[in-house]
Amino acid sequence: MIDPSAFVHESAYVDDGVEIGAGTKIWHFVHVLGGTTIGKNVILGQNVMAGPNVSIGDGCKVQNNVALYKGVTLERDVFCGPSCVFTNVLTPRAHIERKDEFGETFVGQGATIGANATVVCGHRLGAFCMVAAGAVVTKDVPDYALVVGVPAKRIGWVSRSGDRLGDDLICPRKGERYVEENGTLRLEES
Repeated sequence: MIDPSAFVHESAYVDDGVEIGAGTKIWHFVHVLGGTTIGKNVILGQNVMAGPNVSIGDGCKVQNNVALYKGVTLERDVFCGPSCVFTNVLTPRAHIERKDEFGETFVGQGATIGANATVVCGHRLGAFCMVAAGAVVTKDVPDYALVVGVPAKRIGWVSRSGDRLGDDLICPRKGERYVEENGTLRLEES
């Protein structure tokens, strides 16, 4: 089911059993496999592969050359940078079939994954976290965490708008206040 206001480029291939929401744009050479659900106002850049059975929330932007394998869930407003990688098994071998071992990867609302970053399957990326370009995620990433390196380690916190937070935990762009408790961060309630 493709919403009439969605755009699918003529070079893209969309399998049967796919849902595509209003205002979504699917660009050149994209392949969307069956059972995949794509929300409203999503952009899938050139050469993206999604599915089977992937969930992409409203407002997500998936840049060129990204493969979203079975088990990947993107909540709304997730940004996937060019050529970032989602693995699907922990110990792949060409000569051993491991499709029954696909790990699930959940990416929380508003998260950003930088270009050429790798997310090893079976981990959760928290809401509004930011994974630096080239980082390799090998464990769960907390909400609002800024992670860098190989393997990725938290070096600070970011706000909902993606600005790095100083020691005062106040967003320099929006003035929002955050509270750190037991290694986690949350937006202060007004």
